[in-house]
Amino acid sequence: MIHPTAIIHPQAQIGANCEIGPYSVIGANVTLGDGCRLHSHVVLDGLTTIGPRNEFFPFACIGLKTQDLKFTGGKCYLNIGADNVFREHVTVHTATGDGLHTRVGSHGNFLAYSHIAHDCVVGDHVIFSNNGTLAGHVMVEDYAIIGGLAAVHQFCRIGKMSIIGGCAKVVQDVPPFMIVDGHPGATRGVNKVGMERNGISAEVVRSLHEAYKIVFKSKLTLTGALDKLQLELPPSIELTHFVDFCRKSERGIAR
Repeated sequence: MIHPTAIIHPQAQIGANCEIGPYSVIGANVTLGDGCRLHSHVVLDGLTTIGPRNEFFPFACIGLKTQDLKFTGGKCYLNIGADNVFREHVTVHTATGDGLHTRVGSHGNFLAYSHIAHDCVVGDHVIFSNNGTLAGHVMVEDYAIIGGLAAVHQFCRIGKMSIIGGCAKVVQDVPPFMIVDGHPGATRGVNKVGMERNGISAEVVRSLHEAYKIVFKSKLTLTGALDKLQLELPPSIELTHFVDFCRKSERGIAR
């Protein structure tokens, strides 16, 4: 299952039943899980650990050195979970600081030319459309969707089951369960379809729609709006997560 033109460092650890296509290159410090598939011309390098059943399409470059100019050396890591798809020309970089990690979860779909920069933490079941781009230190929660050509500023957080529209410029945190679009990005509505697809009850969807109106359509301060949510709306795990996410924002919420 290894093409004769592939170059694999003898110290690399390759799991069982992997398929490594033509002209792929795997570095010395790569650990590749069972059942992974590299189509062709894939580069895996750096202090990179990859879980089982990941699929890499041509010219994906995974685990290369950070592009951060502050990088001065050291052991910087990349950890990837299981069952992800990395399409053509996707790039994922290791961290910047010695001993630090870039992390990607499981069951993600990263379309062509999407980019995950140094020190990002990306959750499970995420989708990056073509050219969706994260700067450094971005956190993406589970089931989030990054639209095509969208760009996310460093240190932003992308909330659970949120969706970022195509070509959006995101410079503040994207609240969970919401739709953010524009240049700069602002919260435009509730990701009703995304929540329904992921089994969120109609009652909770209605509650989050009310939360959207209170936080983004009223003239209340963010603190006042969040206090009002907790007093007036029926409690749920999703509403609690929304409130906690917003209260912990350091860059501010995209309102």
